[in-house]
Amino acid sequence: MAFEKKVSLKGSGKTFRLNEQVKRYTLRDNGFEETKNGNFQLVRDLDNAVLHKQGIKVKIVVAADLKTLKVSTTTSNGLKTVDVYAKDTMSAAKEQLEFILDSLVENGVLAEVSE
Repeated sequence: MAFEKKVSLKGSGKTFRLNEQVKRYTLRDNGFEETKNGNFQLVRDLDNAVLHKQGIKVKIVVAADLKTLKVSTTTSNGLKTVDVYAKDTMSAAKEQLEFILDSLVENGVLAEVSE
């Protein structure tokens, strides 16, 4: 998956981009970790059960230049993409995902794009 200026998850009606004012310290303050190649990565579980090993995760990666990003929801091992909006049984994961994305918008990391 390539870095893009605007991203959206399959099934979601929302599109996001990086906030124009985002800084490296803003990413770190919001839980992003710097990778070896200088990108910033945030990985969060979407399942409420802490010991659930087959859970779904959201992965957000911001490029080192702070201009592009990529977002995906995957299985816990990261090998398969999961569409959390497709099934009603994933309503808890969908709610957690929306909470994470909304908090990143509130904290100035992401901005919602109106199309």
